[in-house]
Amino acid sequence: MIRARASGYSRRVLNSSVLVLNRSYLPIHVTNVRRAFALIYQGIAKAVDEEYQTFDFESWTQLAVARDDECIGTPRGRMRVPRVIVLLAFDRVPKRHVRFSRINIFARDGFQCQYCGIKPSRSELNLDHVVPRALGGRSTWENVVCSCVECNRRKGGRTPEQAGLRLRRLPARPRWTPLMNLMLSSARYSEWRPFLNVVDASYWNTELAQ
Repeated sequence: MIRARASGYSRRVLNSSVLVLNRSYLPIHVTNVRRAFALIYQGIAKAVDEEYQTFDFESWTQLAVARDDECIGTPRGRMRVPRVIVLLAFDRVPKRHVRFSRINIFARDGFQCQYCGIKPSRSELNLDHVVPRALGGRSTWENVVCSCVECNRRKGGRTPEQAGLRLRRLPARPRWTPLMNLMLSSARYSEWRPFLNVVDASYWNTELAQ
């Protein structure tokens, strides 16, 4: 593991905050830089940069450090400080009621159309009832999936079989729950904001009528 040079600045940085995401890129915790580096070094997590690229420990240490980047001094040279990390497994996610909401359905399906497999922008994703409500389908975990606009239009009010579509996998209730209770006001760093947008949270994490 790295050893930061003992300075007041380095100590402050090592004790500053890092946002922790679960494997679906949803916020679950806030830790400090020292712990974040340990998780990355152990292969438990990866660092996430402003372009949403992920880095293991070795690739992170090789990133160039710009003049305005937060960094710490180590025997290996100056190293950038990650402000967001993503866990490689669903580690220590509290067990509680899994809210039946847009963001949880989208996260369960990996923000991927469950018919054609593409990953469009969030604005181009819909929720689709596998068995349409007009045919008695219910709004449940087992009957609602992500779909792109085109597949949703193609399917219409039919079942996948009737529309000539095939589900990539059967929908089911997830065993985990994203924690969307972190407020935007608590976002101390700009890198956190895409993951803590309360405007999105109020819409995407509203429990859907069943």
